Amino acid sequence: MRINAFIAQATGVSRRRADILIKEGSVSINSRIADLGSRVGPNDKVMLNNKPVYSSLEQLTTVMFNKPIGYVVSRNGQGANTIYDLLPNKLSKLKPVGRLDKDSSGLLLLTNDGQLAYELTHPSLSKLKRYEVSLDKPINPYDIRLIKKGISLADGLSRLNISSISFDQRSMTISMSEGRNRQIRRTFSALGYHVNKIHRIQFGSFLLGDLPSGKWKEIEKDSKVGARK
Repeated sequence: MRINAFIAQATGVSRRRADILIKEGSVSINSRIADLGSRVGPNDKVMLNNKPVYSSLEQLTTVMFNKPIGYVVSRNGQGANTIYDLLPNKLSKLKPVGRLDKDSSGLLLLTNDGQLAYELTHPSLSKLKRYEVSLDKPINPYDIRLIKKGISLADGLSRLNISSISFDQRSMTISMSEGRNRQIRRTFSALGYHVNKIHRIQFGSFLLGDLPSGKWKEIEKDSKVGARK
């Protein structure tokens, strides 16, 4: 395996970032400074900034998980249930791509493929996310226009695209290309609404489909592409 791929896989950084680390002389293989053409074997000792980098050169794995409400996306739930309580031990080393808060449900990707994680989360690549959302009261058409135009939040302007509004005006589909902390909840809260439900159904080109709550499935390598908005 090429050294940049090894570093990306083992640490979760992008291959571009791994290239920079190698060029800076931060990476060594068996006590020798690595270059971009270096390759790593199963018995080689790799160091990054004088700290060992552990990876078994395992096969890159990505799974889709239907996260239930009430589970945190973390290894340490600090007393709360975590998604890793529902996943088998063989998936315990996979890292989540993005987040869903404890009170949200739906599509969550977990992977050891650093390049894929970068492609799905870097702001410049604008990957589409789609959610089913329900509110505590009917939404006003004027507020729909305001949300599409942009709502000012503490961390910047939030724009959401609202579609497929239910007859009672309480349920809808939200699409966005950002992913700031609790952005959907904060956007509606700014206009006086409480969000009762957030359920993610799409991330890039990945669709949740009929995967049951609390279940997971491995994604075939050829399908690991992310759609832009």
